[in-house]
Amino acid sequence: MIYSSIGQGLLWSVLGLGLFMTYRILNFPDMTAEGSFPLGGAVCVSAIVAGIHPVLATFLAIGAGMLAGLVTGLLYTKGKIPVILAGILVMSSLNAVMLYIMKTPNLSLLHQSNLLGYFSQSFVPKYFDTILLGLLATGIIILFLYFFFHTDYGQAYIATGDNENMARSLGIATDKMKVVGLILSNGVIALSGALIAQSDGYADVNKGVGVIVIGLASIIIGEVIYGELTFFERLLAIVVGSVIYQLLILLVIRLGFDTTYLKLFSAVVLAICLLIPQLKEKLQLKTGLEKGV
Repeated sequence: MIYSSIGQGLLWSVLGLGLFMTYRILNFPDMTAEGSFPLGGAVCVSAIVAGIHPVLATFLAIGAGMLAGLVTGLLYTKGKIPVILAGILVMSSLNAVMLYIMKTPNLSLLHQSNLLGYFSQSFVPKYFDTILLGLLATGIIILFLYFFFHTDYGQAYIATGDNENMARSLGIATDKMKVVGLILSNGVIALSGALIAQSDGYADVNKGVGVIVIGLASIIIGEVIYGELTFFERLLAIVVGSVIYQLLILLVIRLGFDTTYLKLFSAVVLAICLLIPQLKEKLQLKTGLEKGV
């Protein structure tokens, strides 16, 4: 169970890395994630069932997520619709898109090949196939993000999130940066959906409900544990935070709590993690005042 939770944590950390690009860097919440995540699973599973190779099916899922991000970006930048509302509009419409693709609310991968099969057929212990796939996926994404954000284009993207007015005064096309951010973010999120769908063995149109909370929990837990970090270390902290979160879920299940309320538990964990920095700051301030007295 512990190995399985670690593997799931690694796969879910891809979602956290995708959300990091908008939530932390561009400083706005993108609700498209709750649509692009199950969309990735729906496209990937449908493609595999149709006889397409799992690797190509996974790339098709990434492309579908990127298209969803593009639509949100255009509604936000060109249509001047608030980003949260734009994300909700796309998220809602993607439900119909997934039903059109799968022809059913859920689709099974029973007796179908998937990426996990390449690892399970090798000489690895049970449940380590998910861990290996998760390590491979997170390694590729982290390296991509690290090198991308160290390019001039990536620095312009960061500047847009730090101070949009200043970035615009330097000649940076901030609207373009936002669209690119939404495209890349939702592509990574859709990848997470595709990997989770292959791990679970099915795709479902309702799989995206609450995934933003799970992704944000990965980001916040990592930040709370490690504090001030370099950019590369922050990316690694998201992965660690996701694994810790899945282990907490496992602990809740082993303690006998009703799994019906896991979404509530996720929200509580996220709320506590968000409050910890504020409590630390108040405690330090209080300690400083007492020393001053």
